Amino acid sequence: MDQNEQRSKRNGDVRPENSGKSTQTIKHVKLDLERPKLTKEGNIDQTRKRPRSRKRSFDSSKKDRGATLKIIPLGGLDAIGKNMTVFECKGDMVLDDAGLMFPDDNHPGVDLILPDYTYVLQHADKLRGIVITHGHEDHTGSLPYLIKDLDRQVPIYATKMTLGLIEGKFKEHRIKNAKLVEIKPGDKVNLGCITAEFFAVNHSIPGAVGVFFRSPAGNVLHTGDFKLDQTPIDGVHTDFGALARFADEGVDLMMSDSTNATNPNFTPSEAEVGKELQRIIAQAKGRVIIASFASHIHRLQQICDAAVANGRKVVVTGRSMVQNTDIARKLGYLKISDQDIIDAYDLKGIPPEQVVIMCTGSQGEPLSALARIAAGEHKTIDMEAGDTVIISATPVPGNEKAVTKVVNSLAKIGADVYDKSRGRVHVSGHASAEELKIMLTIVQPKAFMPVHGEATHLRAHARLAEAVGVPAENVFICENGESLELSTKGVKHGEVVQSGIVLVDGLSVGDTSEQVLEERTALSAQGFAVIAAAVSGRKKAVAGNVQVEMHGITGGDDGYLVQECEKCVKNALTKALSKGASGKELNKAARDALLSLLWERTKTRPMTVVNLLDI
Repeated sequence: MDQNEQRSKRNGDVRPENSGKSTQTIKHVKLDLERPKLTKEGNIDQTRKRPRSRKRSFDSSKKDRGATLKIIPLGGLDAIGKNMTVFECKGDMVLDDAGLMFPDDNHPGVDLILPDYTYVLQHADKLRGIVITHGHEDHTGSLPYLIKDLDRQVPIYATKMTLGLIEGKFKEHRIKNAKLVEIKPGDKVNLGCITAEFFAVNHSIPGAVGVFFRSPAGNVLHTGDFKLDQTPIDGVHTDFGALARFADEGVDLMMSDSTNATNPNFTPSEAEVGKELQRIIAQAKGRVIIASFASHIHRLQQICDAAVANGRKVVVTGRSMVQNTDIARKLGYLKISDQDIIDAYDLKGIPPEQVVIMCTGSQGEPLSALARIAAGEHKTIDMEAGDTVIISATPVPGNEKAVTKVVNSLAKIGADVYDKSRGRVHVSGHASAEELKIMLTIVQPKAFMPVHGEATHLRAHARLAEAVGVPAENVFICENGESLELSTKGVKHGEVVQSGIVLVDGLSVGDTSEQVLEERTALSAQGFAVIAAAVSGRKKAVAGNVQVEMHGITGGDDGYLVQECEKCVKNALTKALSKGASGKELNKAARDALLSLLWERTKTRPMTVVNLLDI
């Protein structure tokens, strides 16, 4: 290997298969920003022992007997979200995906949840590149935060559609310079001693790929998110030929999407949704409003096709929907003529029966376009009785109540609402059990690690792997932070690294503690009380009256209860002062007295703030 080849390998140049040309990179300037303070929430006990398992020999003459490939999942194994995996071998490190997760009821006030990527920052000098399998938020959402946080420039490898969505995110975060490298299925990228080869998979977004990682220690195949749709909207199938080729070469470890592992049979084709949308739109009398994920480009294409086929104009509303539609059209992944798509501000004068509206809000988000339409608060769209609404998505667990609330608001207006219970207006972009078994059968991995799912999904996928012949001792169900080590001797559990979550709360990244969340929960459930009093330590007495204010507390507006509380707190302070108490002791006496009385009277324990003035 000459010096130019060595330099190319170190720099991570892309080499398409059967091509001597390297893909151009976009050179950018490093960002000098502070690292976020990462939470310790969810860290795994470093001392925890794993049971020993028997290991199959993966020995091969082509492998380096002294090499070890570490596979470290930092996210994606406790939820369907925040996917992030580290591959590390001989001083080189590659990051596979960098996603986020949206908060649930347990994280009040939190905007986003990121994986704790402390390990990546600690070993940033080894990081040769970041590969992204596709453009969904649960695989790309952490990138803006990670890129700001790294102290040097690291190339990001992804397909054209994925890079387009990433660039949109970077623009929002004012990241002007990032090193983005476009890859295509079949391309190979040298990242130090690790080589990544990309192959096409079918998913709910264009440009989705899986990755085959080669290293001196062995080979790992990551399927990415996929399904085996034989009638895909964009004509792109999951590449069985590439999978068979990798199987012939030898897959020492396979990591595969577990989202639908508990669903039997096959996931229906996306084309089935298109037929149903055609039928509903054709028979609709007024305007049609369709809420979907803004990143589901294949779904958006089918909506546009159905609208145009029925002589309707397409209107796009909702910030992310407008942004993603614009990106997909510019890159050629969403095909609709300029005359068939109009701005929401140009709706005036167009008959309702000639309009289809694509909008955000399929998850019942309070500020989404659909929620604002249902509440009569949208700037340009007013819903009328007889309009048709299609919720073309499945509620994410935890969002069911929010979706139901929006649906009920629409029903009160007189809208005809369709969801998956009334027709096939949504299908998953993930493989079900039979497809997962086909994937396992083609690849024939020596070892298997289910990824991308909650504990139930991971265990169901593990059972599928065993059912098709992967030895039980070679099936590894891990948690975030638990690493695997691949060598010629097989796969075994390795060290446990720091993992957990980082909370994004407004402009704060990683500063929102568990205590803050507990206080927010208490405020929402129990209310808030304030005690104010003047005390004299010298005279050991309370000066004047004690004031108690209560907000969000049952009976807090009852004068008799307030007076009782004030008397109770004053007595407690007087008693504590007589015993020589001061400072924190007085605060505690006042707080305990109030909480004790309120629990007796209302069975609540509100947040309580004590303000004492020493005179």
